[in-house]
Amino acid sequence: MNEPRYETKLLSLPYPKPDAYGSLSMPVYHALAYEFASAEEMEAAFCGRTAEHTYSRVTNPTVQFFEERVKVVTGAYGVTALNSGMAAISNTFITLARSGSNLVTSRHLFGNTYSFFVNTLSAFGVDIRFCDLTNPADVEANLDENTCGVYVEVITNPQMEVADLKVLSDVAHKRNIPLIADTTIVPFTTFRSGDFGVDIDVVSSTKYISGGGTSLGGLIIDYGQFDWSHSPKLKPFADASQSAFHCKLRKEIHRNLGAYMTPEVAYVQSLGLETLQVRYERHASSCLEIAKRLQSLPGVEAVNYTGLPDNAFYAVSRKQFGDYPGAMLTFDLDSKERCYSFLNRLKLIRRATNLFDNRSLIIHPASTIYGTFTPEQRSAMGIKETTLRLSVGLESVDDLLKDIRQAIGNQQSVF
Repeated sequence: MNEPRYETKLLSLPYPKPDAYGSLSMPVYHALAYEFASAEEMEAAFCGRTAEHTYSRVTNPTVQFFEERVKVVTGAYGVTALNSGMAAISNTFITLARSGSNLVTSRHLFGNTYSFFVNTLSAFGVDIRFCDLTNPADVEANLDENTCGVYVEVITNPQMEVADLKVLSDVAHKRNIPLIADTTIVPFTTFRSGDFGVDIDVVSSTKYISGGGTSLGGLIIDYGQFDWSHSPKLKPFADASQSAFHCKLRKEIHRNLGAYMTPEVAYVQSLGLETLQVRYERHASSCLEIAKRLQSLPGVEAVNYTGLPDNAFYAVSRKQFGDYPGAMLTFDLDSKERCYSFLNRLKLIRRATNLFDNRSLIIHPASTIYGTFTPEQRSAMGIKETTLRLSVGLESVDDLLKDIRQAIGNQQSVF
């Protein structure tokens, strides 16, 4: 008999313990502490000799079940659910990095990720080395024995750059360095990053998984494939677990930083996980259709979506992500003033941040996400004053295009 698909395994995953009332959905265990029958059982749990829960900052039954569901979908060795995508990034690099180490990445990063690396992580003695991740020679020139990782956004936000992950992983692995990827923009139900050599995913589960902007969350997904005996920081844990990274993260870092996901969020996002692929197919197919139509719309200077055949990253994007590389696109008008006028005339598309809500959302990145950056920093990061970022929701494509046309032109709104 063939192995069931992940959707079937996800929906039939049993609870670790039977529910007293036979609930079809994992209950929300809004518990802080857990009672034990004896001092000996308590000792065994607190010392990690059993899998019993001790305190919900460390583990919680509802959150653990969500983590197990993500493991079923991804085939990962270990999954850690946290309270935001930024918590996933910060927990990952506090696990990996130490004073004197360096991190190799690109300047083409989401604003808060860039800020975390440059302003926060570097303050602890970590050297941030920026290079062109689409140029293997440039990446290799920045690696050395103190490099703790190579970090990439699989489609950069909002520059829409795509690095060849297999090439990037080969360069990193040749030097025994892990590849860490933010894979938020294309969900793991569609894109199997481990097949392209990614060792660790960080994901903002706030996006597709939450099921319509319902809750904040983040995931660290460890595929258990990297040999951490080459990491000076993690080598002491390499013999204790299949993944020294996951061991260090779960036994120390996430406990000490206190950013574990709440049970209420885990419940909501576990439900969102059940419909993720169905929603994503609608999101992404609509995004491709809108990108195609925008190309012929008067007043639009340029459209950037890697699913368009004339896009510079089309070939590598198609190889990695298939026909539908996410539900985010950018387009340019002729000036910042024109962008503001356009935004102010919209009737259906919401002026808001976040990505992959059920509603379509639009933002002017240069004045918002990157508004506190200097002009020189924005220029180096490829952030233009003329760019708008659109996250395509579940509305009718025709209705979205009507709204865009009336906002960019002079015809009367139909809304």
